[in-house]
Amino acid sequence: MRDIGIDLGTTNVLIYVKGKGVVLNEPSVVSIDNTTKKILAVGKEAKEMIGRTPEKVKAVRPMKDGVIADFEMTEEMLNLFIKKAIGKRNLTRPKILICCPSNITGVEKNAIREIAERTGAKKVFLEEEPKVAAVGAGIDISKPSGSMVIDIGGGTTDVAVLSLGGIVTSDSIKVAGNTFDEDIVNYVKEKYKVTIGETTAEEIKIEIGTVLKEKQKKEIEVTGRGVTSGLPEVVQITANDVAEALKEDIKKIINVAKNVLEKTPPELASDIAEKGIVLTGGGSLIRGLVTKVKEELKVPVFISDNPLTNVVEGTGILLNHIDLMDESYK
Repeated sequence: MRDIGIDLGTTNVLIYVKGKGVVLNEPSVVSIDNTTKKILAVGKEAKEMIGRTPEKVKAVRPMKDGVIADFEMTEEMLNLFIKKAIGKRNLTRPKILICCPSNITGVEKNAIREIAERTGAKKVFLEEEPKVAAVGAGIDISKPSGSMVIDIGGGTTDVAVLSLGGIVTSDSIKVAGNTFDEDIVNYVKEKYKVTIGETTAEEIKIEIGTVLKEKQKKEIEVTGRGVTSGLPEVVQITANDVAEALKEDIKKIINVAKNVLEKTPPELASDIAEKGIVLTGGGSLIRGLVTKVKEELKVPVFISDNPLTNVVEGTGILLNHIDLMDESYK
């Protein structure tokens, strides 16, 4: 049996199979029959049901803010994804490396470990996401030199400074891609008096999302439900609307990064000032973020080549370098 690495994200689950690479990338969504509690769909099929299901069908996200919100649903979802990734007929139990946010509690770590063990793992390794993201982004964390990464996922943003194979200082905030979607929903409701769903908000974020006010007018036409009329209404959302909607949460992420830098030993801070900060995760793809972080932190900032898959690709590298894993998580 080939060992597997799992990025158990709030928004998506990605699975790496040793020798094959990334074999699965599916939304972390489960749809269930409210009456029978039977699972009707998982992943992409389930996500398509969000906001479109009859009362007896419920689409849920069993992961919230990077941790397990619904233990049973997470186990069922992960079981189905692992079977899809490695096949149902494999009888040998695999080793599983699974990632978690940097500041979750021991109880939450144990919950993740238990879920992985119950899916049939021979041995479970836990690693913190910013470390794995850094490895996946091509950073050599084994050297006695400081590297800094800001990993903006779906449920959490993890910031870490790494050196000699481990995390020197880190912090995590429950502000990330899903929060950005909520910001857009709330802003559109307040400014335009129209209610839109999270799928529409995500579309706005991807199509015209930016964190900087722009002179060139970019906009997108969306349909929502009028707050007062209750009827469908069409509105034009601009890129500057998105920048305004995300303003406060972007500020929170930058403040966390500042705090981590302030706690970093001077020698490592000097390395970071020279080499810069690497942004990873889907949230880092929002236009203008590199410029904004660079302006605020006064150091070079770069986005990784494959921000959406850095974490899961990092699990593949670490499965081949067990010596780089944290002993306390093995």
